[in-house]
Amino acid sequence: SRLQWSTAASMMVFAWLFAAFWSVMPLLGWGEYDYEPLRTCCTLDYSKGDRNYVTFLFALSTFNFMIPGFIMLTAYQSIHQKFRKTGHFKFNTGLPLKTLVICWGPYCLLCSYAAVENVMFIPPKYRMIPALIAKAVPTVDAFVYALGNENYRGGIWQFLTGQKIEKAEVDNKTK
Repeated sequence: SRLQWSTAASMMVFAWLFAAFWSVMPLLGWGEYDYEPLRTCCTLDYSKGDRNYVTFLFALSTFNFMIPGFIMLTAYQSIHQKFRKTGHFKFNTGLPLKTLVICWGPYCLLCSYAAVENVMFIPPKYRMIPALIAKAVPTVDAFVYALGNENYRGGIWQFLTGQKIEKAEVDNKTK
């Protein structure tokens, strides 16, 4: 079934409100912001391993990393099963979840480690790497989607070269 505009708008409003909630909580006292190690922008203050930080961190990682990861896993498994039944593999269904884990995993690990141990012994340049990788996620996701989807990949190729990619017709009955 097709996605209705009202459903899409509701999902978009929910996503913005969800993001606003988690962004505002440190400003209201649950969790805390501080400058990143290189003082270029702000991040969670993981120098304090107090109860306030620990509860915020575990709630944040559960609702923003684990639950979305589980939803992505089940959704893309369902899509993969549909692709397998039809024989039309248009997208690598494991790639979005791998991108989430690779890009956000190091940051989540650093913050989780900071909940139980002092991370200040790690040089600031190295503590900055997980945050930079996590901040690159929107760009990485755009490339994953654009290059992973054969329709977009063909359109990009046509835009860059002016040549249209000819698809080989495959007889699904022989599979």
